[in-house]
Amino acid sequence: MHISVIGSGYVGTTIAACFAELGHTVTTIDIDEEIVAALSAGHAPIDEPGLEDLLESHAGDSLEATTSYDAVVESDVTFLAIGTPSNDDGSIDLTALEAAAEATGETLADKENRHLVVIKSTVTPTSIETVLEPAVTRGSGGNENIEVGMNPEFLREGSAVSDFMQPDKLVYGTDSEWATERLHAIYEPLLADHDAHIVETDPATASMIKYANNAFLASKISLVNDLGNICKEFGLDAYEVMEAVGLDDRISERFLRSGVGWGGSCFPKDVNAIIAAAREEGYDPALLEASVEINDRQPERMLELLEHHVALEGSHIAVLGLSFKPRTDDIRNSRAIPVIEKLQDRGAEVVAYDPVAVDPMRERFPDAEYANSAAEALDGADGVAVVTDWDEFAVLDREFDAMDEPVVVDGRRIVERRDGIVYEGLTY
Repeated sequence: MHISVIGSGYVGTTIAACFAELGHTVTTIDIDEEIVAALSAGHAPIDEPGLEDLLESHAGDSLEATTSYDAVVESDVTFLAIGTPSNDDGSIDLTALEAAAEATGETLADKENRHLVVIKSTVTPTSIETVLEPAVTRGSGGNENIEVGMNPEFLREGSAVSDFMQPDKLVYGTDSEWATERLHAIYEPLLADHDAHIVETDPATASMIKYANNAFLASKISLVNDLGNICKEFGLDAYEVMEAVGLDDRISERFLRSGVGWGGSCFPKDVNAIIAAAREEGYDPALLEASVEINDRQPERMLELLEHHVALEGSHIAVLGLSFKPRTDDIRNSRAIPVIEKLQDRGAEVVAYDPVAVDPMRERFPDAEYANSAAEALDGADGVAVVTDWDEFAVLDREFDAMDEPVVVDGRRIVERRDGIVYEGLTY
């Protein structure tokens, strides 16, 4: 098939490269000329394992990039992968996505063959019927050959390519058998080599599945962190407790690692969005609200443990790990942000290090100091907060000897406890 993908951010770039790998002809469309130029040259605008290799393999051949919507007309299916950022009240801002939907409709106004427009962006269930479908219809002048569907993504940063190629499930939210069959045809090359659950439903339910998925995982992590905090108060090891809990097949061992909390572009935005949407319908989602509250508390608990051993005013504190998770340079809602903010509010001097995320964090905190290595960050530090579990932090050992009196608060259980270090695990 010929697939057009509108939006070349994290999701759009990943799905475009993966669709090309499946054998489709793909055209990406983005208003940012620098991103278009990078994609045309086979370079990824984001740091994601395996993505650059796919772009190098297919750019200029089965994968092209442009700023023009004209490619939509020539394609069989269009995926809209435009960001839906949060408003101040937690609801999602559909402005850019609605504009893209209307522009897509305008481009398809005179198309005589049937065309499927697929929402890949994460949107609340009512948004499709009340905002996005009307935008496409408005743009196309009511062209009845255009149908709108929903195909939510379940990509994790740091493993997005493998998540696409080896999905647990594919969700097809459509209003017709034709649209469902078209999505089946798109993913058929993937399913030839990989078994995945196929969910066929309507667009609104497909949208809710994405929110429910992320809300459940975020709440599971918050519950584990809450239990971990209790374990810490009892002097118990939360990891040992959760290892046993994970043996229950009703629970499973996944997402049971307690720590400094969840972040990134999905969990915070999606949980806040579904909370806001529920409130708008008159429902108070108390459990989800509690999940957010627990998550927001974890960075403060990290600093409280640090203050047991170090007077933060005027101290020199190393922060290891700035991205919200390893194997990505994404700092959106990283737990390092509130940690650095709270340290600076307490008068500490911060020196930070991350293997790939220093530059974006420097834009956020230009007054902090940034090191070129973990060893450099630790040199002369009074304490260290480990926020992201990069593998290289697991092999730190004698580097801690560069600290005057090594105090380590580990938010991810990545550093090995040893003699000569004052070591505090966040939940153990």
